[in-house]
Amino acid sequence: MAAHLIFSKEIAYQKMHRMAYEIVEQNVNEKEIILVGIKENGSIIANALHKFLKEIYKGKIQLLDIKIDKKDPKHISLSEEINFNDKVIIVVDDVANSGKTLLYALKPFLEFYPKKIQTLVLVERSYKEFPVSPDYVGLSVSTASTEKIIVETSKGEIERATLNAEK
Repeated sequence: MAAHLIFSKEIAYQKMHRMAYEIVEQNVNEKEIILVGIKENGSIIANALHKFLKEIYKGKIQLLDIKIDKKDPKHISLSEEINFNDKVIIVVDDVANSGKTLLYALKPFLEFYPKKIQTLVLVERSYKEFPVSPDYVGLSVSTASTEKIIVETSKGEIERATLNAEK
């Protein structure tokens, strides 16, 4: 499997910084935003976004984690059970591969009446199997169905993203 660098750590953080400004622009009149990171990499990205948002957003920012069993995505748990009625929720993940994880991540919020549910990914693949189109995207990459995008992390930080082509 050959790996090709999509972007470095520095570029990843530049993209997250830009997305934080996009979040503020799209939610300028909102009093609270709830960032929900999909464990593990989505949580790392949500934490980085939280730091950027604290500098530029005037409202309250709440940070939660969501854990999804990717082999059996019906099993979903939130780090904290709260009332999501009339809230702005942003579900955060590293890569939109098939769209399946983002789709299942919405499930716990459907029991409520949120004001908005938005999705954010650091990398979006052009090849998707489910009808999920992220609201915020760091980078869109055209891929074949045999290619995989991997966001590598170390010590709670994004290190790089690579495109891996299967032979």
